[in-house]
Amino acid sequence: MGAAKTGNGHKIATIGSHSALQILYGAKQEGFSTILICENGREQPYKSYKVADELILVSKFNEMLKLQEKLLSEKAIIIPHATFFDAFGLEEVEKLKVPYFGNKKILKWEADRLLQREWLKKAGLILPKIYKKPEDIDGPVIIKFYGARGGKGFFLARSAEEFYKKIKEREARSYIIQEYIVGAPIYIHYFYSPLTDELEVMSFDRRYESNVDSIGRIAAKDQLDLGLETSYNITGNMPLVVRESLLPEIFRMGEAAVKASRKLDGDKIGLYGPFSLETVITPDLKFFVFEISARIVAGTNLYINGSPYTDLKYGEPMSTGRRIAREIKAAIEQNKLAAILN
Repeated sequence: MGAAKTGNGHKIATIGSHSALQILYGAKQEGFSTILICENGREQPYKSYKVADELILVSKFNEMLKLQEKLLSEKAIIIPHATFFDAFGLEEVEKLKVPYFGNKKILKWEADRLLQREWLKKAGLILPKIYKKPEDIDGPVIIKFYGARGGKGFFLARSAEEFYKKIKEREARSYIIQEYIVGAPIYIHYFYSPLTDELEVMSFDRRYESNVDSIGRIAAKDQLDLGLETSYNITGNMPLVVRESLLPEIFRMGEAAVKASRKLDGDKIGLYGPFSLETVITPDLKFFVFEISARIVAGTNLYINGSPYTDLKYGEPMSTGRRIAREIKAAIEQNKLAAILN
């Protein structure tokens, strides 16, 4: 698959979910051998697409913790994605001995929605209002739960009474009550390289969510008659190209997020590698930033052969997964691998 073997014996590893196909395919394009840790019963796609040189089956993803000595002996480098954090938890990830692409000091700022908001404020980005308690609700709000679970359980409310009624139907989890901004959702995929000190805009997507997107095809009267309630569980992603005049602001926002990350906990390294800003753009073309994901996001799976933006920059297929592998390869060649691994 493409390039000759490379990487000074290092292998790229991840767990079998989310964006593993893209990550491993991109690694193979750059000449790396690949390792996949996969739960029993979920291995068929990876066998079919032949992206894993070594497939390790486990009962549960967190059994990977017992494989660390093996992974270390094979010079594996872990590439994290959302399922990775859902499977292991913040403390376990921070204690991993296997080299990990990304800055672990950023993770607590991503995982806690209030800390994340502090980070985005430091970056000078425009944020929706947060309500401290349900009794403060004075307009439409969306209730978001902590963690990378693809929007599962999110719901809308217009009053404290509606909030309390709906929260009873959800499992007990930490949440925030956020102002609902009416506009077009845009998910921006970035990559920041500490080797070149350059921010790249890789691609964009919008999410296809169940059942909020299907409800839009039903007349309002029928929605009321059927008693339908919206949910925001992500089922897929759709490609997007933005107005070219918006690109300067999109670059500015990404650069501001990276710059602000270097001041979190006095950490001068900050955010690097792939990340995403979840935004809504209003009719007056103002970006509201709702969330930052300090890792590869599933919306990049649309662009395994690259996006219009990576085509402009590279002139060859360049997914975010391949861009990660190319960064690791460049670090090895420049003897700077320690600068991009935790």
